Amino acid sequence: MGAGVGVGSGGTSVGAAKLAAGAVAVAAPLAARGKLQPAARLAASPAASSQFMRDGEVQAIRRTRLVSFLTNIPAHVTILLVCALARRAFFLRGCGPIGAPDGEGMRTLEWQAERGALRLIDQRALPAELRFVELTSADEVAQAIREMTVRGAPAIGVAAAFGLALAAQHSRAKSTPKLLSDLQSAAALLRAARPTAVNLGWAIDRTLHVAREAASRTPDEVRRRVLEEAQRLADEDVATNRRLSAYGADLVRDGDTIIHHCNTGALAVVDYGTALGVIRAAHEQGKRVHVLVDETRPRLQGARLTAWELGELGIPYEIIADGAAGHFLHRGEVQLVLVGGDRVAANGDVANKIGTYMLALAAQANRIPFYCVVPLSTIDRSCSDGSAIPIEERDPREVLELEVNGQRVTPRGAKARNPAFDVTPNELVTAWVTERGIVRAPFAANLARLVGQGEPA
Repeated sequence: MGAGVGVGSGGTSVGAAKLAAGAVAVAAPLAARGKLQPAARLAASPAASSQFMRDGEVQAIRRTRLVSFLTNIPAHVTILLVCALARRAFFLRGCGPIGAPDGEGMRTLEWQAERGALRLIDQRALPAELRFVELTSADEVAQAIREMTVRGAPAIGVAAAFGLALAAQHSRAKSTPKLLSDLQSAAALLRAARPTAVNLGWAIDRTLHVAREAASRTPDEVRRRVLEEAQRLADEDVATNRRLSAYGADLVRDGDTIIHHCNTGALAVVDYGTALGVIRAAHEQGKRVHVLVDETRPRLQGARLTAWELGELGIPYEIIADGAAGHFLHRGEVQLVLVGGDRVAANGDVANKIGTYMLALAAQANRIPFYCVVPLSTIDRSCSDGSAIPIEERDPREVLELEVNGQRVTPRGAKARNPAFDVTPNELVTAWVTERGIVRAPFAANLARLVGQGEPA
């Protein structure tokens, strides 16, 4: 993996000083681009001495005082401040300058042009620490996807596209055919990182297509186009998520309680979210919502990541055991269920995080709407139904090595099975939420029309 840069609590004074230096190295480019300005203003807001003082003079005073303040505080305090600024930047994209068209704020993953690297949030460290890693090769990107440093179907697709950009950047090929061959090898490595999420292969294929279209161009031109396509995919992901979240918010009523499975927020995409984006959009509309967060074993994406995002967004939530969802559905305490999807078959069967199928069965038994929220890139028309979707089997140690109070839960020598996904049949899905609208049954015909012709279903 690439060198990691941590933003968290400090230790000894020497260690804290080193970490502070690293943290500032991450934060400084953001501040230079104006992305941390709202948070910076919170840290330095002196009142004007006269109501007639010009704005420029006030800003100059603020900058001077802030610089003086930051250069005269202990290193461990600097770390805490940088962490707070980073967290605020990540969750203030919908407000003020951070939400402006020319500045999306901090993203889950972002290209660092000045260093030729892909920076992303290390999701293994959350919620205890907001930590970043910078990746400089396709091998490192593939490893990050396998180890779930970055996760979520849309996010790993865009990460893989940037992985191809890194492969192109570091290829020593002096001819375009050799460069295309190197890209093909990198694509095979990235494609194999996780087999279930179709967005991974979709983003790789789209990026390779752009490279092949430039086969008559110079190697440097191919490199430029590959990077541009990766960035285009990232920007499109943000716009897609905002559109589908706006459609989905229409399904949420003021006062609703929602069950949400796994993590489908800003961490699972480039920015904003899918199913959790719907909840976020409803909250931003002023609707009072409450979320029951499935913990989502064995890696606890709900308890660790979704709960963290909801807390930062100020949306009320409670974490529940996965097996408790049916209890709340049966008692009439839930108005709808929202989940994402990693691969949707042509007939509307959907592969999603393990536990989704049981949740869908419980929702149907209690006549509670069950909505899947996905971008159209998640639909795989080459899979006729869910039986054709490959299901990733992860390391059994993720199940066996769970600990409570520092003590292993399972007996030594126990065995486990650990499918990462299950398939929910289409008849359990109430409707699909996409960037082109709400899709209802018959799913096979309506999804095909939506994907193939770009017409609302």
